[in-house]
Amino acid sequence: MSAAPEVLSRYMEGLKSHDVPAILATVAEDLRFESMGRVLDRKAFGEMLTALYKAFPDWTYDHDAPVGRDDGWDVLWRQGGTHVGEFAMPGMEPIAATGRVVRIPPQRFHYRIDSGLITRIRPDPVEGGAPRGILLQIGAAEPPL
Repeated sequence: MSAAPEVLSRYMEGLKSHDVPAILATVAEDLRFESMGRVLDRKAFGEMLTALYKAFPDWTYDHDAPVGRDDGWDVLWRQGGTHVGEFAMPGMEPIAATGRVVRIPPQRFHYRIDSGLITRIRPDPVEGGAPRGILLQIGAAEPPL
């Protein structure tokens, strides 16, 4: 099996270091983040990550090695953190810090890469999975994601 594309490695490192500009440098202008019937574009994806890292400064990621598929790459992620800041997701009422520890169950994310950039990110629908599981665990009444 071949090694993961360099752009996916840079993306993964950006997530771990909470470096939103570095993450956005790995995704295409027409990025589609597809989750729970909702699609975020590149701008909204960056805003979601910015809000996440502000609300959960200790957010951590652990993962298995990327696995190549015919139509892209899969990564099994484990993630979580403590809600100590306001979670101000675009299009939602801000959620004040709750102090709750959030743990997302292992969840596979699928990545499509074209012309050296990530063009699509799609997490598997997993009970309690991200991003909706984050909102549920901190008490959002009806999370949209």
